[in-house]
Amino acid sequence: MVGQSPREPGEGRPAVLLEPFIHQVGGHMSMMKYDEQTVCKPLVTQELSFYQSLPLAMRQFTPQYKGIVSVYLKKDSLGNLTLIASPSLQPESCSHLDKAIGDSSVTIWHKCTWAASTSTEHTLVKWSHSQLTKTFKDSCPGKMLLRTDLQYHTDPLLEDAKGNQPERNSYNPWGLHCHRQHLNRMSSKHNENKLHQFLLLENVVSKYNYPCILDLKMGTRQHGDDASEEKKARHIKKCEQSTSASLGVRICGMQVYQVDTGHFLCKDKYYGRKLSPEGFRQTLIQFLCNGNHLRTDLLEPIILRLKALLAVIRKQSSYRFYSSSLLIIYDGQEQKENMAPLDNHLHFQKTNCTPPHGTHPSRVDIRMIDFAHTTFKGSKSYHTTHDGPDQGYIFGLENLIKILQNISEGK
Repeated sequence: MVGQSPREPGEGRPAVLLEPFIHQVGGHMSMMKYDEQTVCKPLVTQELSFYQSLPLAMRQFTPQYKGIVSVYLKKDSLGNLTLIASPSLQPESCSHLDKAIGDSSVTIWHKCTWAASTSTEHTLVKWSHSQLTKTFKDSCPGKMLLRTDLQYHTDPLLEDAKGNQPERNSYNPWGLHCHRQHLNRMSSKHNENKLHQFLLLENVVSKYNYPCILDLKMGTRQHGDDASEEKKARHIKKCEQSTSASLGVRICGMQVYQVDTGHFLCKDKYYGRKLSPEGFRQTLIQFLCNGNHLRTDLLEPIILRLKALLAVIRKQSSYRFYSSSLLIIYDGQEQKENMAPLDNHLHFQKTNCTPPHGTHPSRVDIRMIDFAHTTFKGSKSYHTTHDGPDQGYIFGLENLIKILQNISEGK
């Protein structure tokens, strides 16, 4: 049973070997899988404060807060780094997990080796196909192996020494990228067995067979009130050079299931930063296109949920959701009565997809995430108190709704 109280988050259950969350599409902090319904992430005081004082009206648009758990870094017999959630707060009591590490799907992360090239960068060596298959089948029971078509142009960790892009790989690499960086930071700064506090949060994609996820960075400003002048200038520049300034929203990550190929199409934050307003619109269409047809059945429920969120945000005086993201989620597996015949000649980048048959409502979800820089009146951190609702966030939501409505109307 996942802990509901910050004081006793894991009472009655043994230590947990944390696994990287394979459906992480954006962000820079590693998300970990705690159990099928729960993920965890490093605790940030300001984010904890937000969840603990969350307005009732916002709870339907945020992950459920499930408490706090202590986590420590551990090396197995082969020297691989792992993270252990220890409800007992006693790292030495978890030695029995050494064998479990070898049996778990987390093993695939260990099988990924990093070879030093002639420069200081690293090259990603292919993983075992059988272990990749096992992990994705564990995540999507009874489903075929999911693959991705990668669009990495600026991240040297996913390029070889000559700057060449990797071949098609059988995983969404963003979670691996964040996880590897996080483990390196932890191991370089802290001793093994040092306890760290992690937030336990609802896994908002656990109910989906093929979770299609769009991560949107919301608002016209991304730096928090506590940002240094250097960080402030850096974030302002990113906003000015992207759709954050013109639309109040930019794409930070995406994965969308392609039924014609059986693969996930993935995009990252570097791709999103380069988009023009028209490119942003085309990527929204791409997110709603499954390789065979445009999921027009999703447009109305997404728009309705966004309008409901907009009404809530307009009433939240003093809140500023700096650097937070908004997730749009739906299941890439349609109801059978909605399925149209596959057209192998359609490519995922085309936007002239034909609409599906049937008008049955589709299950969609809209969730706000990442509140490390969110500020509000009464928050525990020393931030400026702002008046009125977050106009930058509202600007982004209004533009997002307008673009989706135009897509729905064929404009």
